[in-house]
Amino acid sequence: MSTSQATNDIQGEISIHTENILPIIKKWLYSEHEIFVRELVSNAFDAIKKRQKIAVVDSIEAPVGRIELKIDEAAKTITISDNGLGMDSEEIQKYINQIAFSGAEDFVTKYQGKDKDDSSQIIGHFGLGFYSSFMVSDIVEITSLSYKQDAVAINWSCDGSTKFYLKETVKDTVGTDIVLHISEENGEYLHEARLTELVKRYANFLPVEILVNGKTVNDQNPLWIKQPNEVTDEEYLDFYQKLFPFSPPPLFWIHLNVDYPFNLKGILYFPKLLHELDSHKGQVKLFCQQVFVTENAKDIIPEFMTLLQGAVDCPDIPLNVSRSYLQNDPYVQKISKHIVKKIADKLNELYKKDKASYEKYWEDIHPFIKFGMMNNTEFYDKVKDCVIFKSSLGDSVSIPEYLERNKEKSENTVIYSTNKEQQATYISLCKDQGLEVIFLNAFIDTHFIQFLESKDSTIKYVSVDSSVSDHLVDKEKDSQIVDPADNKTENEKLETLFKTTLKNDALKIEVKSLKSDSLPAVVLQSEYSRRFKEMSAMMNRSAGVPAFDDFTLVINSSNPVVKNILKLNSELKTNDVELLCQYVYDLAMMSQKQLTGEQMQAFMARSNDVLKKLTEKL
Repeated sequence: MSTSQATNDIQGEISIHTENILPIIKKWLYSEHEIFVRELVSNAFDAIKKRQKIAVVDSIEAPVGRIELKIDEAAKTITISDNGLGMDSEEIQKYINQIAFSGAEDFVTKYQGKDKDDSSQIIGHFGLGFYSSFMVSDIVEITSLSYKQDAVAINWSCDGSTKFYLKETVKDTVGTDIVLHISEENGEYLHEARLTELVKRYANFLPVEILVNGKTVNDQNPLWIKQPNEVTDEEYLDFYQKLFPFSPPPLFWIHLNVDYPFNLKGILYFPKLLHELDSHKGQVKLFCQQVFVTENAKDIIPEFMTLLQGAVDCPDIPLNVSRSYLQNDPYVQKISKHIVKKIADKLNELYKKDKASYEKYWEDIHPFIKFGMMNNTEFYDKVKDCVIFKSSLGDSVSIPEYLERNKEKSENTVIYSTNKEQQATYISLCKDQGLEVIFLNAFIDTHFIQFLESKDSTIKYVSVDSSVSDHLVDKEKDSQIVDPADNKTENEKLETLFKTTLKNDALKIEVKSLKSDSLPAVVLQSEYSRRFKEMSAMMNRSAGVPAFDDFTLVINSSNPVVKNILKLNSELKTNDVELLCQYVYDLAMMSQKQLTGEQMQAFMARSNDVLKKLTEKL
């Protein structure tokens, strides 16, 4: 039927084909009723872009695009109007009455190859999202006038059943008006504030003016459409506030701008965190050709980057399929891989060009970077040399830098501390020898160093209080001279003395010459025991894990106090020997962990006894 011919009133039934109903169920049965705003505004924008595309191809004029939403509270209607290409009777029957017919696909096929401008791509499939309007409406009407010469305006109406009514009407301007007769239970959408909120939520960045009751409500200019070299820091910060009002300024950002081999634009921000587990604020908004899709693009953003905020625009991503499908979709995997690369590139750039800023940012982002390295091999390979730790030298150091700085004193060994205050004694012993210590301050760090060991077995990581390390013990000084009277060395005598005096069969006691003679004894813990307890604590399992303290009391044979204890023992001053042995043990344990209440009382009593003996000699 020609558009110039008269159209008699038609009554009929919408054609629903069994081969087309499955895509409808998969794509358009939404759980949120508010989605009708996104679908109808997107369709209106499609119609505007189609008209503009035709105007370019046919060398004719097209008006500046415009979408209007008007609320009539008395009539309980919302009207969505556009000045796009409009539809005639044939097109309404083809694109609206035959559910799941792809109008956009038909249009693209007709005009493909005539305009290669990517900005003219069509968002969706006209005729599908339209049916979301019935989620909030008792009756839906379409009044449309095609751009075609001598076209006749058409009115279509439907009450949500398969019955529709189509008739000629009068319309002065080319375009389409969709009138929603809002149902009683969806009256909230008749409020201007609510409708404005939804337009700003779903269509704020569409490059066409959108009005609600005569007022322009959308921004129209997402920053991600610009080239990175065209954007100032102030613009990035302002745009962040548009996306996340009242948030503190972000640390830094990454501008994504890819046209090949896939389309991806967006800006990812690293926010300021309150603490290392403050990842709940991560939120990357997903757009499809500037139309909002979801609050969180978690299916395309790498899982370990849960702290990221920002927006990404993926025009080709399949939006209405299951999460498992998305996660295995090659296109989505390429996007995720590219984002990983961009994050790694940014970190390396900051590390090399602005290390001072990088060290400040690191305080916020390091748990997530480490988690990412443990979960993504490519990411590990790209950033392994810019992972930094606080150092006992007062700066921050990467593992390659540490190994280079300490190669003469601890070749291929990294000495670490998990508690700077509690392990201060051991750190001091290392400093006395010119040994550098790195500080592991995060919950994830114990697991992370085990991961590093698995990646490079040539590097050994040992705690400052580890019993497996040689960084505290001076093997060359150990006494090997045997006393002919009892056929024992001094070290063997001291070990026997402390075992007899302390009366603790579970306690391992060794006598060694430490590299510093300032301390009479230290308590060392096996590397396995320490890591096991710290991992249990990190996983909140310490309550159900049996005690596993693998301590060794190392008596420092080079210390003057220890030498005097051995002398007092030879002089049979038993009380003094017992007091000093217990006191040396107390001091050593205090450097390892907090004493219990009972242990502290005993220590205080022994301290008073020591003071008495000192003052008695005055």
